[in-house]
Amino acid sequence: MARSLCPGAWLRKPYYLQARFSYVRMKYLFFSWLVVFVGSWIIYVQYSTYTELCRGKDCKKIICDKYKTGVIDGPACNSLCVTETLYFGKCLSTKPNNQMYLGIWGNLPGVVKCQMEQALHLDFGTELEPRKEIVLFDKPTRGTTVQKFKEMVYSLFKAKLGDQGNLSELVNLILTVADGDKDGQVSLGEAKSAWALLQLNEFLLMVILQDKEHTPKLMGFCGDLYVMESVEYTSLYGISLPWVIELFIPSGFRRSMDQLFTPSWPRKAKIAIGLLEFVEDVFHGPYGNFLMCDISAKNLGYNDKYDLKMVDMRKIVPETNLKELIKDRHCESDLDCVYGTDCRTSCDQSTMKCTSEVIQPNLAKACQLLKDYLLRGAPSEIREELEKQLYSCIALKVTANQMEMEHSLILNNLKTLLWKKISYTNDS
Repeated sequence: MARSLCPGAWLRKPYYLQARFSYVRMKYLFFSWLVVFVGSWIIYVQYSTYTELCRGKDCKKIICDKYKTGVIDGPACNSLCVTETLYFGKCLSTKPNNQMYLGIWGNLPGVVKCQMEQALHLDFGTELEPRKEIVLFDKPTRGTTVQKFKEMVYSLFKAKLGDQGNLSELVNLILTVADGDKDGQVSLGEAKSAWALLQLNEFLLMVILQDKEHTPKLMGFCGDLYVMESVEYTSLYGISLPWVIELFIPSGFRRSMDQLFTPSWPRKAKIAIGLLEFVEDVFHGPYGNFLMCDISAKNLGYNDKYDLKMVDMRKIVPETNLKELIKDRHCESDLDCVYGTDCRTSCDQSTMKCTSEVIQPNLAKACQLLKDYLLRGAPSEIREELEKQLYSCIALKVTANQMEMEHSLILNNLKTLLWKKISYTNDS
């Protein structure tokens, strides 16, 4: 009886279910296509960024064209351009104008670095290293004598490093490095390559600190392309992931994950001691003080014996050079008086110009980086003392009275504390 009273009720329910199912399916398809579209767009943008960052073929073509026409020369030129036994491997570039690759030279692993001209846009950033000139490798000119070239190099060093008493020794050292074929003479092509390389702070620092343990060794050069010693681990901590996966990992989770992929604590302590020793190397070295303007985990590496090796020293600059270039910069606040990420001066509000004195010394910046690295997993018996020393180190200021004495005292105390703890372990 009830069925006959409402004959359409049985028909409406299946229709309602069918409509609801169609709505859910359309909603599912819409969000699926949205995810595919957004993912594809992100991958496309990242791929475009990668192709802009990694221009090794362009770099090689520019260098080899100049070599084959006799403009430049160097110990890596023949291997790069003729026998092709110098290979570009994994791209490590972070900026289009600074190309960096893992490479192989014969049977030896290395890191290949090359400078690229940025002609498409002006860079109003805080770069201290000049861009390539429109006419590449135009100095020294034909007819320049060796004595004249030495005077050019001396003047360059005086501008970069200040009036150091032993600059003549450094000039002679540069001429020895420039003589790539070791025939006792510097050819015009070798001189052009050397002059281009001397504009780069990293190359200059590699030559100055060539006998220091934590500075990668220079293997060879061609033009302003140079090959340096390879480092097994190219970051202080963390795990290398494909860039596609990196896109979908939140930065906070990535930092926490990086801390999990670190060596054992004694090995971390040994790496940290290496960083402290490198800070000593660049602090009032034989040719003045150098400032570390980007102390980050990606610029520091270590070998299979857990000895620290610098991976990227392009933001380590001569103090004299930085002071001269930053002191007249217009500023509205202290935020305008920064080079790299870590070299900060203050803004003089009366003149609206940056002051020349960097606020934080290298050691304080190194300790800031090492704080979480060393305190995580630190042995309980030294953790409190280690934390106390690290915070004292971070509080160092350049303007403090007797800064150099405090610098040396804190650095030596930290090294002693770490060495005492690891000196009798297998990891040391």
